[in-house]
Amino acid sequence: MSLDMLTYVQNQLPEVYRNLPGRELDERIWNAKQRLGKDLVILGHHYQRDDVIQFADFRGDSLKLARIGAQQREAKYIVFCGVHFMAETADTLAAEGQTVILPDLKAGCSMADMADIEDVEEAWEEIQEQFGDTVIPVTYVNSTAAIKAFVGRHGGTTCTSSNAKEVLEWAFSQKKRILFLPDQHLGRNTAYKMGIPLEQMVIWSPGSGQFEDVKGDMQEVRMILWKGHCSVHQKFTPEQIQSVRKRDPEMKVIVHPECCFEVVQMADCAGSTDFIIKTISAAPAGSRWAVGTEVNLVQRLARENPKQHIVLLSTTMCPCLTMNRIDRPHLLWALESILEGNPINRITVDEETAHWSKVALDRMLAV
Repeated sequence: MSLDMLTYVQNQLPEVYRNLPGRELDERIWNAKQRLGKDLVILGHHYQRDDVIQFADFRGDSLKLARIGAQQREAKYIVFCGVHFMAETADTLAAEGQTVILPDLKAGCSMADMADIEDVEEAWEEIQEQFGDTVIPVTYVNSTAAIKAFVGRHGGTTCTSSNAKEVLEWAFSQKKRILFLPDQHLGRNTAYKMGIPLEQMVIWSPGSGQFEDVKGDMQEVRMILWKGHCSVHQKFTPEQIQSVRKRDPEMKVIVHPECCFEVVQMADCAGSTDFIIKTISAAPAGSRWAVGTEVNLVQRLARENPKQHIVLLSTTMCPCLTMNRIDRPHLLWALESILEGNPINRITVDEETAHWSKVALDRMLAV
């Protein structure tokens, strides 16, 4: 058996976990948590399904959770109920002796995968040839450790959807232009809000190896947007907003800035996951909200804020399919493997990549 095939087999959920009834899954997960005690911390991203996030010691976005995990110095094991790049960030920030586990290694992120390190390095050469030493790279934290390290090595930094504006302001104080990875929509929406016209933005397409959506003089370009997107937030459309407002003129529309430009412009407000949660939680009783973000979060907001009327902006479900790969059977497998002394699905970032990733993250925190 080849090494790749052996790794694939080892990462498969054992048959014994596949058909366990829900009640037994819950009981065994709670029991494993109790037995592991302070040696364990479970981190649950906001987009996780409810039957999993009930076990999380902390909820939050990817960077917040990674930092929390590192702060739990007594915890030997950080089980991250999220996706691969999140677990990489957790390992980058983890203290010595902490082990990061992703319950299902297939839980990836299509947006992060759209910025492949080889493509980015090749693009960087082309961009340098076009613009010279006038470009600084900035990556959304929703990116691989390799991309964060690339950004760190080239003087750039990371950003979140919460602090993107402040980070871009800092980046523009360093260089005339920004290469923004991997989500074109967050980059475009943030830069436009800062007063940069669309004519001063172009898209770099790794598929064609060319600049696209060129609207003006290339020498006036300020934002170079990587051609990537979130598969969930890309599904929200201006037509959905029009339909909601036609059905219910009192409905306010709030969306995530990973949505496309037209959706963000039409919405009543746009902001990070944390912004959406806080805005709705603070809204007056009886207020009505159509929310353009991942469906698990929207449904949870509706349950936790019963005095408001909260619906998903889209009429079809918009789950993060890769995030939903983390389920109770995989979580139980991860916890019981720790108890057996043979932890599975460990996420480790090599020393050099971790170093430069941390440089990029630290620059952001300094901003």
